[in-house]
Amino acid sequence: MKSVILVLLCLFSSALYCQQPKYDIVVDRNGTGNFRNIQQAIDSVRAFNPSGIVTIFIKKGFYKEKLLIPTYCCNIHLIGEDRDKTIINYDDHANINKMGTFRTFSMKICGNDITMENLTVENSAAQLGQAVALHVEGDRVIFINCKFLGNQDTIYAGRENMRQYFLNCYIEGTTDFIFGPSTAWFEGCEIVCKRNSYITAASTPQNIKYGYIFNNCNIRMADSTVTAEYLGRPWRAYAMVLFMNCTLPNEIRETGWHNWDKIENEKSARFMEYNNKGEGANTSARVSWIRTLTKNEASEYTLENVMRGFDNWNPQKATNK
Repeated sequence: MKSVILVLLCLFSSALYCQQPKYDIVVDRNGTGNFRNIQQAIDSVRAFNPSGIVTIFIKKGFYKEKLLIPTYCCNIHLIGEDRDKTIINYDDHANINKMGTFRTFSMKICGNDITMENLTVENSAAQLGQAVALHVEGDRVIFINCKFLGNQDTIYAGRENMRQYFLNCYIEGTTDFIFGPSTAWFEGCEIVCKRNSYITAASTPQNIKYGYIFNNCNIRMADSTVTAEYLGRPWRAYAMVLFMNCTLPNEIRETGWHNWDKIENEKSARFMEYNNKGEGANTSARVSWIRTLTKNEASEYTLENVMRGFDNWNPQKATNK
């Protein structure tokens, strides 16, 4: 009887072992993994790796690193052990040695086909200038259940015709905290406003059809001091932003959008809303130069259409989410 029990225990233990996910690289600040720092793990990946996706598992910890994934690092899947306890942090801001906005990033992604899951990326600089947490220039980049923490300019979606997909993410900031020229889809995200200011500052080029699409997102204010928020303003003339099926709170300004003090932007900016709910969703007092889509017009804005590009990419299929 004892031998039977031992056999069963061995079989059960083997089954549990087989069910454990296997990772190519493990990062742990305590030294139990392959590397103690995330940048070391990224640097170890072969350039234009021909062997497929490399998974990097990052154990819980506070990683004080200014991370760069270069253009030759592709097909990497970064997975945090716990979103709220696996934190990538840096604290540069634009007025340190006059570095300017675009060198302040805590994490910069230039490679294609990068997926990040269950991670926090934070720029904890004092509010003394622009301070980017995530700077992303890669194409077909996916963020799942991630947190992006910062103040002004939290996320820079920074290259035209590049596609990024944010699923069930938390994004907070003060001014223009989602900005840049990329095509980005935000699905089921929580967008938290920390100051009376602007959520988006898109710079979509004239020749790019799709900019930022927020679908099924929840917009909320960080606290009671935030009382008047714009959905966005055009950093460049042909900025394209759509909020649809989102929850908009009372603190969203009745006018909704701002022209960046340039009347000529009203002729070219592509700002749209559709089927939003909440006290801030009433479009009757919106500025006259934005569009409230009809059901038929809104049917064009699907994940498949927006993300398709020249290669028929579909991030849902890529993630099986």
